[in-house]
Amino acid sequence: MNIPLSNLTLKIPENIYIKDPQSSKLGRRILEYSIQIIRQEGLEKFTFKKLADEISSNESSVYRYFENKHMLMLYLISWYWGWLEYKLVFRINNIEYKEEVLKRAITVITETPQKDETFGFINEEELHHIIVQEYSKAFHTIDIDEENKNGYFAVYRRLVERLGEIISAYNEEYAYPLTLANTVLQGALKQNFLNQHFKHLSDFKSSDEEPITQFFQHLIFKSLN
Repeated sequence: MNIPLSNLTLKIPENIYIKDPQSSKLGRRILEYSIQIIRQEGLEKFTFKKLADEISSNESSVYRYFENKHMLMLYLISWYWGWLEYKLVFRINNIEYKEEVLKRAITVITETPQKDETFGFINEEELHHIIVQEYSKAFHTIDIDEENKNGYFAVYRRLVERLGEIISAYNEEYAYPLTLANTVLQGALKQNFLNQHFKHLSDFKSSDEEPITQFFQHLIFKSLN
């Protein structure tokens, strides 16, 4: 029996959530509408009460899935990295030419996302926007070491390692594949933020097509060659 693509799920570290929201209709609505509210109002003004009102439910139902909004944000971040990994694997499948594999990998990581109907309850374009705006607030916390020890960032680490392996495959003598992979993943978010809010500090022109991708293609191949 063929399984509809919309039923696919991305595996998120279990200790981030109480109940996986991808497992139920209510949970998927929690993800869908939390993205909308955070996109419109920001993480600071987002509350479970606002979310519950939006989905015509009660606050306690949201707490059955997440301990607090920080854990919900970590879930969304992990989902985003997992989605990038899914796209990366799909895009480089059956490609043997190492330069083309690396070009495609950089493009997947840095391109402006479009809505992916594979996962109907997530608007990836909206999610990308809130990751750009809010990611550092969830990542730079006093508990980061403990959260990392607990595996909250396992999906991100896996994506970095996968990209690092692609970099090493292209140039086996390059000494910093993981550092370069991190630079691409973190830098793409930072350059998006700067391009949106500090255009006077950016070299990108509005007429450029996917300028951030062009920049990282240039940076990485110059570094590796």
